[in-house]
Amino acid sequence: MTERHDVQALSDLDVHVYEAVAAQSVESGGGSAGLDGVVRASGLTEEEVRASLGKLVEQGYVVPFGGGYGLGPHTFEVEY
Repeated sequence: MTERHDVQALSDLDVHVYEAVAAQSVESGGGSAGLDGVVRASGLTEEEVRASLGKLVEQGYVVPFGGGYGLGPHTFEVEY
């Protein structure tokens, strides 16, 4: 069973990083989003992105994938 996530519980920064991971995953043709790409796409510092990714992985929104990050199971849509 897929755990339901409450996206409203995420901080604005975490949503921004999640969206950057989603965008980078799409740009790579469904592959992983590397840390450098997420930093560039988000405009945040590497430290901010690393901290946010840690929270997103811990909560299951993002998963380690192919040397980077991919989206975890989700029950909501991201528009970009």
